[in-house]
Amino acid sequence: MTTVAPWRRLLAEFVGTALLVTAVVGSGIMATELSPNDVGLQLLQNSTATAFALGALILTFGPVSGAHFNPVVSAADWWLGRRHGTGLTGRDLAGYAVAQTLGAIAGSVLANLMFDLAAVTTSTKIRSGAHLWLGEVVATTGLLLLIFALVRSGRAAVAPAAVGAYIGAAYWFTSSTSFANPAVTVGRAFTDTFAGIAPASVPAYVGAQLVGLVVGVGLIAALYPNAGADAHAVVVPHDTAEQAHNRA
Repeated sequence: MTTVAPWRRLLAEFVGTALLVTAVVGSGIMATELSPNDVGLQLLQNSTATAFALGALILTFGPVSGAHFNPVVSAADWWLGRRHGTGLTGRDLAGYAVAQTLGAIAGSVLANLMFDLAAVTTSTKIRSGAHLWLGEVVATTGLLLLIFALVRSGRAAVAPAAVGAYIGAAYWFTSSTSFANPAVTVGRAFTDTFAGIAPASVPAYVGAQLVGLVVGVGLIAALYPNAGADAHAVVVPHDTAEQAHNRA
């Protein structure tokens, strides 16, 4: 009987989240260099690169850790799966959240260095306002609904394309440009570039994302009452130590 060691799953979440933020920040820097006078084109370039990178990263790291890359997704996985003995344990959740957050910070540092900037350039871009926070609630809720709907309906195989497409689209249909991820939000405070967010704006964004978590979990429970039974397949199917123990 084989299973993925916890340290390998944490490493996958760290590296995957780091590369995701590198893609977000790096493509934003490149966009401003290539299209300095067209913000709409910059956003198109940034969102397209992010969508493709996210899909590729889910394919790469999904078999190891499920490719959550997002504490909100991990928290929903733990909460919905706890009664069924599937998905993450409380200890897994804590480890995933730490690995994801550290990975996000590392991703911003890497992007800064690749574009010959100081390793850490604290963002000065203020993102504040009730309309932006509402955008984060919508973006986060929609992301969770999509992931758990795919898993519950047996279509997790299309998650890389679907999740990438959703985030790419949400860049455009949400006022906040769809951070939808507390770890990524923290990481993007470490770069004073197109994708950055001022540290003072981070707590409210994270708070809105947590509201989206509560709303999303509530809707999932109402629409898919047995979604927790498939928590081991979030975002894509993967083996966990808990599953191996249950099967033993």
